[in-house]
Amino acid sequence: MKRRVSELLLKMELRGWVEQDGNLLSSRELATLLIADPLAASRFGGEFLLSWDGYTARDHFGILPGPIPAGTIFCSGKELGKIYPVVPAMPLEDAVKEAVFLRSTEGICALSGGVDSSLVAYLSKRPCLAVGLAGSHDLTQAHLAAEAMNLPCTCIEITLEDVREGLSAVIGVIPDPTPVNTAIAITQYLITRSARELGHERVLTGQGADELFGGYARYRTCTDPGVALARDFAGLARQGLRDQSVAALNGTYLSMPFLDVRVVRAARSIPAREMVREGVGKWPLREIAARHIPREIAFYRKKAMQYGTGIAKVLRMFARDNGYKRSLQGYLDQIRTTGGGA
Repeated sequence: MKRRVSELLLKMELRGWVEQDGNLLSSRELATLLIADPLAASRFGGEFLLSWDGYTARDHFGILPGPIPAGTIFCSGKELGKIYPVVPAMPLEDAVKEAVFLRSTEGICALSGGVDSSLVAYLSKRPCLAVGLAGSHDLTQAHLAAEAMNLPCTCIEITLEDVREGLSAVIGVIPDPTPVNTAIAITQYLITRSARELGHERVLTGQGADELFGGYARYRTCTDPGVALARDFAGLARQGLRDQSVAALNGTYLSMPFLDVRVVRAARSIPAREMVREGVGKWPLREIAARHIPREIAFYRKKAMQYGTGIAKVLRMFARDNGYKRSLQGYLDQIRTTGGGA
């Protein structure tokens, strides 16, 4: 048995990490389980793309990109099973703490100073990273949040040339280069580039919280928040493909505690109408956050990353400078078609 485990370890490829029943699994533990039963992977949690002996498995929500559908096990081109991690029902606060804990053994936390990233940063106790143009909202807010939570944070002032590099890198990689998608992708590119330069492969983020807890402005006025939440959650797969494709350019991947199966289950147990209160979205998450981080951070309403970093404004400037005064999309289409620089 030991020899078979050792042989499999030489052939097994794991991108990301795996847990079962709340316990992180080492490569040797994985090999032992998979030799006994390849379909043991059906119970795995975590964020992973795992290959061994002709089998391939991908985590339940497909956080890690791969050649097979999310949450499946394949062998020789055929689907053998689905991946459904068995997790206990737990209160939202416990679910968030468990999800962050499982991701806290390594990596750096992308901090923007809003409730989502600040809660992840505080609970994980990982070093933090913030990027933005000089004087940008996100750099200022991240610095203030890190100081308030007594966390180390590397704040990187990006330049116009950094944005040009990011645009050239992502324009041919992201599936739908709209102005919003492109600006977000450039932001993710510069965050993950900085993370790699600091020696980190895993980048913890607060993504998914807006879609789970009704963080967008439209939730304050929509007549059926349940339908809106379901629609936005379904769109996360495409967003994930965009962001992980960009992260891969820098040899990194994004880790998302709010998309842990425990957190999703707990969030879905909360009535959709309770996500917004007093005109403030993500109310259940903010209440929990206020028990761990300063209340002013928990209830702070920050700008979306593409605006908070200043990158969206720079893109519009690039477009104007290249003769596209009224059509940023036209400018992006031209770059994508010609393969030219910014």
